[in-house]
Amino acid sequence: MELFEKTTAGIRPAYEESMKKAAERLDKLVKPIGSLGKLEDLAIKISGITGKQMNSFEKKVTIIMASDNGVVEEGVSAAPQEVTALMTINFLKGITGVCVLSKHAGADIRVVDIGVASDLDYPGLINRKIRKGTFNMSKGPAMSREEAIKAIETGIEMVSLLVKEGYSLFGTGEMGIGNTSTSSAVAMAFLGCSSEEAVGKGVGLTEEGYANKKSVIERAISVNKPDPEDPIDVLSKVGGFDIAGMTGCFLGAAYHRVPIVIDGFISA
Repeated sequence: MELFEKTTAGIRPAYEESMKKAAERLDKLVKPIGSLGKLEDLAIKISGITGKQMNSFEKKVTIIMASDNGVVEEGVSAAPQEVTALMTINFLKGITGVCVLSKHAGADIRVVDIGVASDLDYPGLINRKIRKGTFNMSKGPAMSREEAIKAIETGIEMVSLLVKEGYSLFGTGEMGIGNTSTSSAVAMAFLGCSSEEAVGKGVGLTEEGYANKKSVIERAISVNKPDPEDPIDVLSKVGGFDIAGMTGCFLGAAYHRVPIVIDGFISA
């Protein structure tokens, strides 16, 4: 809890002056003003994060949080739970899509077992297992409040360690069968939206399976009554260790003022 509180208390807004100077510098380059479009917006945003007008990223890394979700016992996914462990090992073997994309970008991979249901032992795996998967959120809280904070602090610690190793640009990823259900539940809790708006069909689900998935998530919200004004309450009741771990990565990056990419529905 101490690390979580220290980190959140230490996060500051973007450097407005640095962003202003970065915009001025871009306008002075030999090109039509604003001609690089969103690339210029990104450069200005990065300046706001780092406080520098000129930024280079020699060391980049993608952190993947892997964890299982107890709600899979409700049949919300077409894939069996064992796929989480299989894919976690495949990340370490470098044979997945995120590995190819990270290699193309010159980024290293760090894979964290933050809650895989089985015991894994493979070179390069970072074992920070909170527990062997979360509980079934449709029957009660997925985890305790203390476990949620521990998972968040795991993400914070990972970023802190990698910053010390010289990494200055971060990407994130997750692996956990059933985590489209947990992320949908988190979105519904925060946004107050319906399952029709928040829940996707996923890969391989039949129409019957899709209807069941929506029903299970609705039940999870009804049973747990997550408080949208309390993010830890939402995470602990209907989230996952992988989502909480990534949350910690985002907070840690904000604290250390390093850019981090948030990509995809589950990460966001």
